[in-house]
Amino acid sequence: MATSFPKPNFNFTYDVDQEIKNLRTYRDTAEGRAIPKKKRNRLLIASWNIANLGLQKRREKDYKLIAEMIEWFDIIAIQEVNDDLKGLQAIQKILPKRYHVLFSDKGGNDERAAYIFDSKKVTLLEKVGEVAVPPKDHRYIKLPDVTRKFNGFDRNPYLAAFEAGRLRFLLVNVHLYFGDDKRASRERRSLEAYAVSRWGDLRRRDKHRFVDHIIVLGDFNLPKVKPGDLIYTALRKRGLRRPDHTSKVFSNISNDKNYDQLFFPPGVTKQRYSGKSGVFDFDVGVFPDLWNDSSKTAVQFRSYVKYFLSDHRLIWSEFKI
Repeated sequence: MATSFPKPNFNFTYDVDQEIKNLRTYRDTAEGRAIPKKKRNRLLIASWNIANLGLQKRREKDYKLIAEMIEWFDIIAIQEVNDDLKGLQAIQKILPKRYHVLFSDKGGNDERAAYIFDSKKVTLLEKVGEVAVPPKDHRYIKLPDVTRKFNGFDRNPYLAAFEAGRLRFLLVNVHLYFGDDKRASRERRSLEAYAVSRWGDLRRRDKHRFVDHIIVLGDFNLPKVKPGDLIYTALRKRGLRRPDHTSKVFSNISNDKNYDQLFFPPGVTKQRYSGKSGVFDFDVGVFPDLWNDSSKTAVQFRSYVKYFLSDHRLIWSEFKI
């Protein structure tokens, strides 16, 4: 069962309009952070794990900050949507009416996955479903030096097909099992990672595929983007590749993990990639008064950010349409 982060035990009052200005200023001026402006012939795709969305007691002004960042993109995959949909619905209420929402049923940890998209730019196509590996194929999900067996996903990756301009594409919204940092949990996570990579490789080669372009994104609970990392190696084993980021920061607010990523298989999708990707570390741009308050610690700042916003940063990429 999902559990909330502790609610901060101190008071801090902020002006939401000023914080929106702070976010926009940081987005537009910080080195390597610039998220491109929306264009008719470009598609901005993002992913965000919004911590315990629907479980933590966010306020309207917190949802306004979250909605502000979501509106910078044409389509965004959301992870950690609680079975209680009040958080997702609060965001949808603030966003312009053209932003539509699509979500899954709950999986492990009482979590749903969701997509939020600008319906004037992006059209939902007929294919919506989950990545599931039939029991008869579990034997193919194996890795060197991993002794445990694959028994399915904790949360089946949630997929949906969309169209924008001349680009028809399939998004696969992933939140891999975490557990803990012990070897057994990392092996289970690596098998899930390989199952996603294998599925993407098989599907892109399949003559019955619905669309040519596959983009896999979300929270992979990936410690480090480097050769030798068990999860990263599993993701790359069947061809998934990560575009280089313009921002050189980690995807969690503790700034030490690469949990959140966007990948695509080799081939045609790379030709549509514009060359622009990044992590938006909103926590550096928001709440400067709290950060500069000498009576507060960095730990308190992070506790406030991860409760009322998230402990994960946004990731994004731009594609030609």
